[in-house]
Amino acid sequence: MADQQPNYGRPQRLPTRSSGFNTTPSFLRKLQEHVPNSTQLVGFLTLIISGGILLLLTGLTLTTIILGLIFFTPLVLISSPIWVPVGTVLFIAIAGFLSVCGFGVATLASLSWLYRYIRGFHPPGSDRVDYARSRIADTASHVKDYAREYGGYLHSKVKDAAPGA
Repeated sequence: MADQQPNYGRPQRLPTRSSGFNTTPSFLRKLQEHVPNSTQLVGFLTLIISGGILLLLTGLTLTTIILGLIFFTPLVLISSPIWVPVGTVLFIAIAGFLSVCGFGVATLASLSWLYRYIRGFHPPGSDRVDYARSRIADTASHVKDYAREYGGYLHSKVKDAAPGA
């Protein structure tokens, strides 16, 4: 009776052939192990369909571009004496506008940083500015001390050279 209990939680095992030297699984068993599930199959079909649609759209786009070049090249060649100066003027105007906008943004950013630095909010990079300021102040005090010492030295040399001066 114990042999006839239902096998609910355990996976079923297929019978194996262990005859002779052939212990490798058969071709059908290997094929059954690699069969994709329904989610993988739907994903593969979606990939094939979307790839086909994109390939069709790419072909239509290239065809349209080539036909447009064939039909509009003579018009572009005939009107090129007009397009070259217009393109040059437009390029210069757009480049000037973009550079002015870029300089304006950079100015606003630097003024904003400077305002936050002066107010004491410690914006990013303020520690390096403080370090540079302290280095400049230290260097200036060293130069001043050196000038005092060297200036005194020169003053004594001048008195030695010209005692009445």
